[in-house]
Amino acid sequence: MLTCSAKKQPAPKVSRADVMRIVQRDFPQLPETDVLAVLDRYGTSHWQRERDRVQLAALKLANGDFDALREHTDVACSDYRDVLAAAEYPAYSRRGWSTPFKRGERAKIFEADWSQYQTWLQRQ
Repeated sequence: MLTCSAKKQPAPKVSRADVMRIVQRDFPQLPETDVLAVLDRYGTSHWQRERDRVQLAALKLANGDFDALREHTDVACSDYRDVLAAAEYPAYSRRGWSTPFKRGERAKIFEADWSQYQTWLQRQ
């Protein structure tokens, strides 16, 4: 994982192993192949970048709900930035991209968003 910088939003470095771990953690009642079949709809087109990162974002937003996972994967297939923003940068996204910030406020939001993402990812 990267550390948070006050000037720049951090971006997680994740792997397929992370995706598999979260699938097993969040969907223990379902066959892994069913969950992966939904997730793997994302990452097949040339413009769909960072497959593992985007799939983790869909998993985070789904919060163990298979129907929600389908919906978030569909959104990612249309525009992956929508799921990345909502999953990795929730407070910053809700704030609005063009809203002016007071001194130091942006860094605090980045840090809070980064902390909540890391907590979610590391949860057992």
